[in-house]
Amino acid sequence: MTDGVAVLGAGMHPWGKWGRGFTEYGAVAARAALADAGLTWGEVGSIVGAVTVRGGYPGYVAGASFAKALGWQGARVASVYAACASGAQAVDTARAQILAGLADVVLVVGGDAAPKGFFRPAGGDRPDDPDWLRFRVLGATNPTYFGLYARRRMAVHGDTTEDFALVKVKNSAAGALNPNARYRRRVGAEEVAASAVVADPLRLLDICATSDGGAALVLSSIEFARRHGVADPVRIRAVSTVTPRYPSTVLDLPDIATDSAVAAEPPDGSFRASIARAAYEEAGVGPEDLSLAEVYDLSTALELQWYEDLGLCAEGEGAKLLREGATALGGRIPVNASGGLASFGEAVPAQAIAQVCEVTWQLRGQAGGRQVEGARVGITANQGLFGHGSSVIAVR
Repeated sequence: MTDGVAVLGAGMHPWGKWGRGFTEYGAVAARAALADAGLTWGEVGSIVGAVTVRGGYPGYVAGASFAKALGWQGARVASVYAACASGAQAVDTARAQILAGLADVVLVVGGDAAPKGFFRPAGGDRPDDPDWLRFRVLGATNPTYFGLYARRRMAVHGDTTEDFALVKVKNSAAGALNPNARYRRRVGAEEVAASAVVADPLRLLDICATSDGGAALVLSSIEFARRHGVADPVRIRAVSTVTPRYPSTVLDLPDIATDSAVAAEPPDGSFRASIARAAYEEAGVGPEDLSLAEVYDLSTALELQWYEDLGLCAEGEGAKLLREGATALGGRIPVNASGGLASFGEAVPAQAIAQVCEVTWQLRGQAGGRQVEGARVGITANQGLFGHGSSVIAVR
């Protein structure tokens, strides 16, 4: 555990469907983060870009794409791809550069121009790609997987479609208070139940959309922050980017089968639980210390799973925690005070960065009507395809 690095600035381009390129969204977010930090682009020593793979060739060199958009100034550059965990790995790369003394100030940027409808694999025949295989061999689109996972929770824990709908109700209420959210309207349980079935038992309003958007952070050493006049900055205390352990006995995207546990004992806990556990160990905190959490609600059922994986409640008690109001604004441990992906949709390389933006504003007391009173410790959690863990703990 270290004292971490300071978050001097946070900025976003609002989520939506704007019809422009990912670089523009990231550049807007970057300028907002720099303004928030009170710094100019010329004072930044390094830029780390979270990669989008759907934006053509420039998407794979996102760091340089954003640097060019802001104006070449000679900064060190890196580009990071880890699917939905790209933003967290970009934060981790920036943090490592700062702690290694390679740069005092690092700009982290992610932006995406997502396709219409649900995500699909890239074209062509790629039989060595498990993501391609699950679509072509099983027809297991993302919504299909979300539906199967919801069915598992119903069978194992007794969750109901009414429980899933309450997640959307809660997140839409928070999103209605967030000027950066794409969907800023409260939704009732009856409206969720009346929306079209996409992958039984999940309906359209149970599943997040695909969106355009951007997010950025300005990170620095603690010493630079203090020289800059910020005596008590929000600090990144931990970044977890762990991989699964063998044998994996719970099916997870993009895999189409679990490992056999005949020859080896399963690990103590699931992959998602291990992501949070590693973050807690590095930060020297536990779930009992949290003020809020931002989690990856690709579907309403998956948010309930994160409650348990983060240790907010015992296994199988996620729906109970929700029904008690503990995870709503004003509850014991608000989850997705930003409105979550239910209100934003997926802008893949930006979303893990956006989670840290929300935690930063909450810890500063700058979240407006969705402010969590007295927030001191926040955690983010999501995961990327192919075993990319993603969790950030920030403190103040």
